[in-house]
Amino acid sequence: MYGYLWGALPGPRPVKALLAIVLVVAVVLLLMEVVFPWVSEHMPYSDVTV
Repeated sequence: MYGYLWGALPGPRPVKALLAIVLVVAVVLLLMEVVFPWVSEHMPYSDVTV
């Protein structure tokens, strides 16, 4: 799978490395800002009061 992704990225090796880093950062940012907050609202432990 990683070989396919590496081959699908355009450019020479440094450009591919930079694009791979940018893609990983974008996926992590998307998860942290959109997906995880949405999921945490639907988890049963979010209704706990102290």
